[in-house]
Amino acid sequence: MGFQIGSALLDACVLSVLSKGDTYGYVLTQTMKQVMDISESTLYPVLRRLQKEDYLRTYDQPFQGRNRRYYAITNEGKAKCELYKRDWIIYKNQVDALLCEGDQGE
Repeated sequence: MGFQIGSALLDACVLSVLSKGDTYGYVLTQTMKQVMDISESTLYPVLRRLQKEDYLRTYDQPFQGRNRRYYAITNEGKAKCELYKRDWIIYKNQVDALLCEGDQGE
């Protein structure tokens, strides 16, 4: 993608992924990489900030003799995710109107 990804968009995407189910950092990173160029070193500070803001929580589960840290969205995180979705639709429609004006379904 040739566009800069801001922190609000990262937050929205992380919360959206977690709204579909708890997951651990590696899987979350791989899911995000399907749609944007992001590294673990970029993602983990986002996760810590979202946790600090009470939008997600963590818990550990044993896996092959080690603990794996899982991330889960909170009720506050679900509400924030819904706000992000509404804001995204408005923003997307406005940008589409500028960039795609006159395009016939292209």
